[in-house]
Amino acid sequence: MTALSPTLELACDLIRRPSVTPLDEGCQELMMRRLAALGFAVEPMRIEDVDNFWASHGRDEGPVLCFAGHTDVVPTGPLQAWQHGPFEALIDEQGMLCGRGAADMKGSLASMIIAVERFVAEYPNHKGRITFLITSDEEGPAHHGTKAVVERLAARNERLDWCIVGEPSSTTLIGDVVKNGRRGSLGATLTVRGIQGHVAYPHLARNPIHLAAPALAELAAEHWDDGNAFFPPTSFQVSNLNSGTGATNVIPGELTAVFNFRFSTESTVEDLQQRVNAILDKHGLDYQIDWALSGLPFLTEPGALLDAVSASIRTVTGRETTPSTSGGTSDGRFIATLGTQVVELGPVNATIHQVNERVLASDLEILTEIYYQTLVKLLA
Repeated sequence: MTALSPTLELACDLIRRPSVTPLDEGCQELMMRRLAALGFAVEPMRIEDVDNFWASHGRDEGPVLCFAGHTDVVPTGPLQAWQHGPFEALIDEQGMLCGRGAADMKGSLASMIIAVERFVAEYPNHKGRITFLITSDEEGPAHHGTKAVVERLAARNERLDWCIVGEPSSTTLIGDVVKNGRRGSLGATLTVRGIQGHVAYPHLARNPIHLAAPALAELAAEHWDDGNAFFPPTSFQVSNLNSGTGATNVIPGELTAVFNFRFSTESTVEDLQQRVNAILDKHGLDYQIDWALSGLPFLTEPGALLDAVSASIRTVTGRETTPSTSGGTSDGRFIATLGTQVVELGPVNATIHQVNERVLASDLEILTEIYYQTLVKLLA
């Protein structure tokens, strides 16, 4: 049997640890041990029930490059639906590394560690600092993970100039897409109050479904903004709608709708909230709305980090990368609050969160080389 490369060996070791969020199952201990052997100052940060760590190597003078990511993975789903065990971490006959976290994002973590090991060995007196910010709470509520660590770093005036997040950004080929920003996410729970009654006596009741339907239709049809050169237009989606007692002869007394905005930098939280309220008020609804902001939009415009990442992808793969702000949120939204340039670069995302998650094993070797070349361009 052919021996695995250092990147694949480490990726398999990480995948075999069943770190379903918010569990870490020793993944971070393994990473911290590797980094400490390189001379990194390693600082575990367990916050509530979440394992995190911060590690740093180099000198305070010069730029700071951070590698960020998460060791937690989503649940497996039905085990009988997996072709191989989700935590077996094997390479199949098609050359795919199979297992939960192969793409999201233990493959990236392994590539980061191996790239940094090589770089520090070759450039022990590199410019600035290399840092790691790793959490086990990205796939969960994300309250006590990167968000909380960033708050601690901000309180002690830690500086992060550049950050590479290992989220699976690629679409078809490794490095074809990098994320240089993300839309904001604003959720809400809307409760519309009516009056419960018998369906045979509608004049004695007020049906909240009938009352809310025109307002929800107007919200869904509303043009919120045009987006801009970096972001698509803001979108509105109703994700849950609940009402009724279960009986066919009862007009319900209340309706609950859950909706979400994915918004560009052309809209603000306050503007979206005011416009929603105006539409609901126009329809004369008796309502309550509870808002939940998951993250503000952020953008890394062309500059030192994006240029270095793009050039490294070109050097290693020969292809041009496409910067994109599409997709869901990531922990990059918390790191960007430090004024940090943030780019997400990782493997192909075709199977993330799915049964039989997998990535092309050779792609992780390419990713390792891209990370290494980026380090050379920025800190050598």
